[in-house]
Formats: sequence, C-alpha cells, structure tokens
Amino acid sequence: MSGIDLETKRKLREMGAAPLLEAIEAQDDTLVLGLAFADRLRLVVDEAHSGFTHAKVEGLIRRAGLRYPGADLRRVDLIEERGLDRNVIAQLATCSFIDRHQNVVFQGFTGSGKSYLGCALAKQACQHRIRAHYIRMPDLEEAWAQAKDKPQGQTKFLNKYAAFTLLVIDEWLLDHPDEGMRSMLLELLERRYDAASTVFCTQYAKKDWHQRLGSGVHADAIMDRIVHNTIW
Repeated sequence: MSGIDLETKRKLREMGAAPLLEAIEAQDDTLVLGLAFADRLRLVVDEAHSGFTHAKVEGLIRRAGLRYPGADLRRVDLIEERGLDRNVIAQLATCSFIDRHQNVVFQGFTGSGKSYLGCALAKQACQHRIRAHYIRMPDLEEAWAQAKDKPQGQTKFLNKYAAFTLLVIDEWLLDHPDEGMRSMLLELLERRYDAASTVFCTQYAKKDWHQRLGSGVHADAIMDRIVHNTIW
C-alpha cells in the first residue's frame, strides 16, 4: 500500500485518520507481498488501532494525576510481608470490582506502600480504558475550599469528582475533617454510591474512622456509604 498520492493523504488527515495513514506508510511491502488486499488492510487497521489504544491509555494515565506514574501491580514485591493477599491483588487487577461499583480500602502503617498500591490500581484501571483519578485528602480539602469561592464552584467540584469511574483518595482521614468537609464528603460519596468505585488509602483501621470523622449525622452517613460493598 505504498505510493499513496498527496491528495489521498490530505483527505485521510482531514478525516482524522492520520494514525491509519501512518500505519499504511509504515507497512513493509516486502513482508506483505502476495497478501490479498483484505489481509493487508486488516494488518494496517490492527496497527492503527493498537497505536490509537496506546495513545488513549497513555492519556488516561497522564490525566489521572498519579503520585507514582510507574506504579504497577505486577511489581508489588513482598506481598505476603506487607500483609496482602495475593489472590485479592490478582482479583483487583482484573478491575471487575469497578464493574460491581465496589470500593477498596488499603490500610497500613506509614511506608507500607498504600500510596503505591492506590496508584497501581488506578493505572491498571486506565489500562482497561477506565477513567481514574488520584488525589490526597489534604489536596481534596484544599480544592474544596477554593471551589467555595468561585461561582458554581461547589457544583462543578462535586460533578468533577463524582464523574471519575475510579477515584483514589490517599491519606484518607489524615486530618480530622470539619463539618463543611464532612458535608462535602457525604454528598460526594452519595453521588458515587452504587455508581462508581472509590479506593481509600489510610493508616487508620476501620474501628478508628468514626472517631476521626467526628460526631454527628454526617459521620454516621459517611461510614454507611463506605462500609457496604467494600473490599478491605
């Protein structure tokens, strides 16, 4: 398929088919000599689609804001020593929990690799062409504070973070949220409940969450949205 004229190239680019054109031009005529047109076309489309998929995945990973962009579930070492269940990690890697709208909690002491695991899981989701996002809870709180000072800021904030198919909140409950933050978390988790998956990375065991969230109906409701349908 070499020797495409300039006008045909222009039309392909105009139609947004530049990846297809690049695949055509990259095809080695000596390797496909004798193949039927349909077979050569299939090879070209396969190559173009592979490039398209790779670019989409790379874009998802870049926009996910990962703290550790190189994180990889396949490279999690010392799984048993970290107190992790190898079968659970393998199951999480399939991202089937996202289809079921389940949440995940990674809990452990400082330096145990929770952030890495959260990033690795978000990256795995991106590789499944799932829109994921990573954020530290202190940064989430700061973004919420800034949103309150902008027109429609709170609505846009909630719409943004509710829309991610997978949201990783690192350093969960590192600080005690005030009443305004608890109200926001409840609304955010309510929107995500049975519609998306959230990963919580925290150094605090579940028994300590309520005390760190504080008293009141918001804390009770937040716990209720999290504890059900969650992989601990």
